[in-house]
Amino acid sequence: MSSKAAARYAKSLIDLSTEQNALEDMRNDMVLFEEVVDNNSELEAILKNPIVPLDKKLGILNDVFGSKIHKITQSFLKLVVNKGRAGILFETSKQFINQYQAIKGIVTAEVTSAIALTEASKAEIVALVKKELGAKEVIVKEKVDEKLIGGFVLKVGDKQFDASIASGLSKLKKEFAQGIA
Repeated sequence: MSSKAAARYAKSLIDLSTEQNALEDMRNDMVLFEEVVDNNSELEAILKNPIVPLDKKLGILNDVFGSKIHKITQSFLKLVVNKGRAGILFETSKQFINQYQAIKGIVTAEVTSAIALTEASKAEIVALVKKELGAKEVIVKEKVDEKLIGGFVLKVGDKQFDASIASGLSKLKKEFAQGIA
């Protein structure tokens, strides 16, 4: 339920910031908020804790972000905290970023490979994702996993393409076990 509420809050914030010509400022604020909370589990715990008084939560958010964020963001944080929904602020920031990226045609491609990608490989993946999904921009998030032996696993949204050697060996092993090969 909280992710639905977070999505609604994010949508409202996108609408308001678009109306106020502050969409880019809001995106920057939401990225900052997400990074700060993601790197500080105590802050997330305080925001989610119903025992911590609302004015204390507002004070902490003000101390952490203060004038670094846009007035709309300050008002939004205050509104959500005063409604007793501070626990969904982190999810709301993630939802905002996802909705912003959808509006702007930005796609995130998660690539897990056996070795670090070369610039040429990254460019190839970006071109492929742009072509297949009609994306305007592609953000590549890389992970290295030696267990793949070679190749890569590409994940964009809920779609996954597995071109790893480990996966191929696993399929081959299953086929041998079933007596197909």
